[in-house]
Amino acid sequence: MTTRRQPEVLERGDIFFLYRPAVEEEEPKGLVDVQRFFMVLRPEGETKFRLLVIGRKRLPDVGEHERFWGFVDRVEDSAEALERSLRASEYETKTRGERHEPAVRRAGEGVYAITLEAGQMHLSYALELPEHPSDVQRAFKIAPEASFALSIKNPEASTPPGVGLPEDRKAEFPEELMAEFRDRRFEREDVRMLDYPGAEFILVGARLNPESAYGVELPAEEEDNERAEIIRDLRMTKSQHPVKPLFEGKWE
Repeated sequence: MTTRRQPEVLERGDIFFLYRPAVEEEEPKGLVDVQRFFMVLRPEGETKFRLLVIGRKRLPDVGEHERFWGFVDRVEDSAEALERSLRASEYETKTRGERHEPAVRRAGEGVYAITLEAGQMHLSYALELPEHPSDVQRAFKIAPEASFALSIKNPEASTPPGVGLPEDRKAEFPEELMAEFRDRRFEREDVRMLDYPGAEFILVGARLNPESAYGVELPAEEEDNERAEIIRDLRMTKSQHPVKPLFEGKWE
């Protein structure tokens, strides 16, 4: 009988799922009313918060092995700095006057692990909140737990016109990290590349049961509205960011 080899754990931490409603839309009812969908990764033992944008405004469907593009929007060394970027704001336009951008809402929180198996990184998570996923989580394809193959795009690789970030927004990796691409389009083994704003990545739906499929432990804990880490760790107060999507899975 052969023993399954345990994957190498590159990183563990807390994961948060967020969304920002469309401009002027204070009562979203579905993805059509959503401007952007985010993941926040807070690595264990570090004061670092990565804000990742998922291009299709939801997670890839694991059953269909969908392949979605995304990018690292910002990396902050404090929760306060990140939270300020997630608040409501007003801005002026030449044609429509003052416009209102609603505050980001919480759609879920849990724990994650980034593992390396056979030369490929996988991002796996287990949800802690909401206790009973509902409409919001179904819309964003946030399953109770799931795993995605994670690959970082070479910023020097060519892309079709109109695809991906413009040149002036792409990540500027140091030479030691650029060397890891070895002229390939993707790098699949170094999680440090997520520490650079503008890093583009591909997520591919892989498994709904990462613990049994890959042997990776995801020690999710029971949370409630008093102990929610998304409020404590991300400083996302109830007064600034509506809580119904997080605790009840209902749109707000």
